[in-house]
Amino acid sequence: MHPTSGSASILGETLGAVDVFELRPRIGIASAATAERVPLSERVRDVVLTATYAVIGRWRESYDELDEERADELLGTLGVAHLADRTFGTLSEGERKRVQIARALMADPELMLLDEPAAGLDLGGREDLVRRLGELAQDVMSPALVLVTHHVEEIPPGFTDVLLLRDGMVVAAGPLELTLTEDNLSETFGLPLVLEQHGERYAARARPDGSDRPRADHPHDDDPRGEPQGRGGRHTSVRAAGAPRGARRAGDEESRTTWSGSLTTAGWPGWDWP
Repeated sequence: MHPTSGSASILGETLGAVDVFELRPRIGIASAATAERVPLSERVRDVVLTATYAVIGRWRESYDELDEERADELLGTLGVAHLADRTFGTLSEGERKRVQIARALMADPELMLLDEPAAGLDLGGREDLVRRLGELAQDVMSPALVLVTHHVEEIPPGFTDVLLLRDGMVVAAGPLELTLTEDNLSETFGLPLVLEQHGERYAARARPDGSDRPRADHPHDDDPRGEPQGRGGRHTSVRAAGAPRGARRAGDEESRTTWSGSLTTAGWPGWDWP
């Protein structure tokens, strides 16, 4: 993948000028696109193990006892150790999400990308996942985390910086407590929003009276059914403290055509917002 213009760097390497096979093990990723490539007949333990070689689907690779132990440890950390010998196709959506995160951590990456990890989960599944990600974000031994989501409710505790995007352009960026505001969210989503904070968690909803609408040509106005008409993505991205500079614009390349916004979170304790 290369930018359409300019240059893109990650972990100090410039895309197009680095051996991607050497770069891949340094980056863990969990996404729906990755999950779709996993063979449904693959054992859960093997789904995690194969991340050691940055491949999907076990073939003739050899793994030592330490690899097996690490895979089992990560599955245990994510609460799915009891599924190690099940096949991936028999898992629920929530179980698959947690297995993917274990896989993303397997190679001890410097950066972990989580693309809408809570999508498709029920309330209980979401809250369990958010709690586990919050614990991971606050672990000083964890990699930098980048999380993309369409919902502020999915921002885990421990994430401290935010980048908001609309139509591929930055709306605002900075410390979470200063930047994640009603005005910035409303501009990002093109809808007047009320933002609430409960401890380290957030919740948002539309203003009941619809006052102070920031954009007249709201995409839902075009269709009497209230469906988005695809005028471009509305994205919010959130970063946790300590993300390496290579991850600073991880959410910038999002180009989905959707009305809802997205949050990208990244974290590494000790990082100072540039």
